[in-house]
Amino acid sequence: MANLLLGVTGSVAAVKTPLLYETLTRRGHAVKVVATAASLYFFDPAELPSEALVLDEDEWPGRREGRRWQRDDEVLHIGLRRWADLLLVAPLDANTLAKFANGLADNCLTCAWRAWEPKRPIVLAPAMNTLMWQHPATARHLRQIASDMDTTPPNGLALDELLVWINGCLGRLTIVEPEDRRLACGDVGVGAMANVESIADRVQKILDERSA
Repeated sequence: MANLLLGVTGSVAAVKTPLLYETLTRRGHAVKVVATAASLYFFDPAELPSEALVLDEDEWPGRREGRRWQRDDEVLHIGLRRWADLLLVAPLDANTLAKFANGLADNCLTCAWRAWEPKRPIVLAPAMNTLMWQHPATARHLRQIASDMDTTPPNGLALDELLVWINGCLGRLTIVEPEDRRLACGDVGVGAMANVESIADRVQKILDERSA
């Protein structure tokens, strides 16, 4: 059993969050879900156990009521990083991908990403409109993330080639490629989040390899 931190961002694929949570826990893992504010438009938080769900307002409890930080208060994103064995972000939307690549830390999930233990694995499952996925910024941002892990990809790789390179050469970063099908917006093309079971299988494979 592993401790999994599941980041959920503002893609329509976030509707699958309760199913993904159930799938991972059914395999024996402890899961905490860090949901961005945008992701909550797509699933009902009541479908998850309250103790498993982390929202941005949990980062600094009482802030809206005027409470101030006190010495020895827990810093939530650091506590989550210490607890988790693996970070899975599914779905990963274009906005959060850009934040990861550029080092922004403006919510609980991006803070956890920025503070992540370098030796622990990360799994990203992108989900976005086809033209957003094919936009040059996507490859640029993935390339930047890979470069930040001390291994710069070769120049001139197309997006598909870059994904193959990342999955083959970066031991602690895995990209679960989006699928080609009809999207929620009605467009047809690559961009749909991978099947929930496929994501869970990739996570399990990584955990098994690290424990072997």
